[in-house]
Order: sequence, then C-alpha cells, then structure tokens
Amino acid sequence: MRTLLCAALLAAGLASTAHAGNLLDLAVIDRDTGQTLPTYSDAGRLYVAGTPGHRYSVRMVNRTGGRVLAVLSVDGVNAVSGQTADTNQTGYVLDAWESTEIAGWRKSLDEIAQFNFTALPNSYAARTGRPQNVGVIGVAVFTERMPAWREREAVAKDAAPPAPPVAQPSAEMQRSDSTVGAGAPASTQAAAADAAKPAPRAKAESYARSEERLGTGHGAREYAHVDQTTFERASRHPAETLAVWYDSYANLVAQGIIARPVARSEPQPFPNAFVPDPPRR
Repeated sequence: MRTLLCAALLAAGLASTAHAGNLLDLAVIDRDTGQTLPTYSDAGRLYVAGTPGHRYSVRMVNRTGGRVLAVLSVDGVNAVSGQTADTNQTGYVLDAWESTEIAGWRKSLDEIAQFNFTALPNSYAARTGRPQNVGVIGVAVFTERMPAWREREAVAKDAAPPAPPVAQPSAEMQRSDSTVGAGAPASTQAAAADAAKPAPRAKAESYARSEERLGTGHGAREYAHVDQTTFERASRHPAETLAVWYDSYANLVAQGIIARPVARSEPQPFPNAFVPDPPRR
C-alpha cells in the first residue's frame, strides 16, 4: 500500500448527474451559476456545454457502502499529479456513500488551480504540449481490497442467516471527508482510448465551421486542503470507467449534438411608424 492524499471538501447533494454509473455518479457543475450542466447524448457519448470563462467542478458521488478510488482525468491529464493520465496513477478516495466536488488542478496539500472553460490554446493540456485529448473528463473507479480479517468476517457473514436490510444514509447524513491518492498499479487506459477515437467525417467538417474549441484552463489559486490516507486496489483494472465530453454550446450545435434552435417569428408591437390606409373594397 502507498501513502495517499486525503481531501477535506464540502459534501455535495445528490443532484442530477451527467453519467450515472454502478459505483460512481459523475456530473459537471458550472461554479459561476451553481447549475449542474445538462447532458446531451450522441453516438453513445455524453456531452455537456460549457460557457467560456466560467469556472467548473467535477462532482463525484460514491454509490457503494465501501471506499472507492476515483482517478480523475481532465483533457487527458491527471488532475492530481499533472501527468499524462493513466489509470495506475493517483486519484481521489471517497468514503461510503460520500459526495464531493473537485474544482481544480491539485497544486499542493493546501491549494488547487481552478478548472475553467477556455479556448483550446489556453488550456493546461495544450500549454504543456498535450492538446490531443482536450475536451473530455474521465474517471477510472477502483474498489478497495479488504484486509484478511475483513474477508474472513465476510465469509462468516455469508454463512450466517441473512441480516435485515439497513437503510442507506440520506444526502444530509453524508460525510464531507474525501481522500486523494494512488493504489496498486493498473495498466488499462480505457478512458484515453475512448477519448482518442476520431469524430465522424461529417461532424469534423461541421466542426471546422464552428468557433474555437473549449479546453480546461489553469485558473486562479484556491484553498482546498488535503491530508493523507492509504488505499489498496482490489484489482489492477478499473471496476468502472466513466467519461463526459464537453465543448461550447455553439460547437455542439454545429456538430449536430444539440438540435439547432428553430427560429420563431414573434409579433412586434410597433412594426410601422405611421398608420397606413386600409385596402379598398
């Protein structure tokens, strides 16, 4: 087991999610409006529309009764270490049923640099020479290996008569502690492979006629303290991988992911300056 970082962040409510998984729910929050960004589905992918200049956060909700490790990738870059993302790297550990928001690139035990929507050339990935995967947020989720004594307890519990069901904690009862760190190595790169898939030709041609693509910038510093913990992965491979793609509203419309708004002819209260004569009968 390795030493991990442990974050103390505000718990988030169980709002609508961009991607509801079996182990983890994932959503993108516009921090300037406080709204959960709605999702649009296209060709098996989920998209959100970001507003240039707005700050955002990634909300993650642990749907299980045990701790999970969430390795967070933004534009193909690990949000904690700054390395080109791989699932064997450091990540955030969430306690059972915990909900938290990750609002920036980890700079130290006490600070982050805020996530914000910006033009692709200004994104952190592009500025560090890695623009290939700009426009996607991914999370690789790992469950925790139980200690031997807990495994023996689980076996004994399975052999005993079933216990009555226990109600899950409500959103108000969730803890506000979350952890960050790396567990045992993993070699899969499913999220990166999905992000690298080329867009269909028609969408690529439409995209050329749209505005500058969005990426995630390296914004202002913000206090976000972290501590340390340990976590051992139950498997070398992620138990679940989630991804949400993003771009500006105009670009998603240009690509056909969001339906183009239908222009309506609205009645005008003052269409003419003077009263004309009526037609003769």
